[in-house]
Amino acid sequence: MNKTVQYISLVLVYLFYAGISVIMKYTGLQQPLTIEWCVGFVLLVATLGVYAIAWQQILKHIELGVAYMFKGLSLFFIMVLLAICYGEPITPIKLVATGIIMVGVTLYAKSNE
Repeated sequence: MNKTVQYISLVLVYLFYAGISVIMKYTGLQQPLTIEWCVGFVLLVATLGVYAIAWQQILKHIELGVAYMFKGLSLFFIMVLLAICYGEPITPIKLVATGIIMVGVTLYAKSNE
């Protein structure tokens, strides 16, 4: 697996991971033990299971340090998904912080080529 495919795989896994936050927020907004809450909980557990398997597959091909460095991207994805799904504000400080993370990940990825 070449580096580009590895990095794309990492980004996709972390995008999937960000979706877990959307499901978590949905479940948290429901009354406990209602049908909606139970569906959210089951979906959350299933999604975490799929993420865990995908993460293990990624680690077969990528060093842990590199894979974990990309985890910062999930913060960006979570911020965007929650803004889209729940209207959470994207403040200037969030944009600056996310930008710093993205620059760091990009520089790290470039230095590993």
